[in-house]
Amino acid sequence: MNYSKAMIDLISEARRRASSDDKPSIKLANPDVLSELNIIYHKSTDTILKAIIKETFHLAGDNWPDKLIEPAEEDIETNKPRYITKVYRGQTQLVEVAQPEAASHKSKRIYRGQVVA
Repeated sequence: MNYSKAMIDLISEARRRASSDDKPSIKLANPDVLSELNIIYHKSTDTILKAIIKETFHLAGDNWPDKLIEPAEEDIETNKPRYITKVYRGQTQLVEVAQPEAASHKSKRIYRGQVVA
């Protein structure tokens, strides 16, 4: 996809406004940046961020604005591997991000060999 100057500005503004957990996936080098923005759009409560993402999708054209109406099932799945781009010494790498495990068990604290509550 070819990005216009306006789309580049909007994506960089979305990166500034996004939470720190979502920032690594919002890069122009990421081939799935618009899919990531769709996920962020549906889980965000920031109205300005939503407006920025909505305008980006309208500039992208095709069927992207339709994807904002309701989240796609494949985007919501947590089992799907998530990728981010990293730059190390000038080389761009696509790295898989480990999904956080559900904290079903609380770690036990041990003091002098005894379990402490």
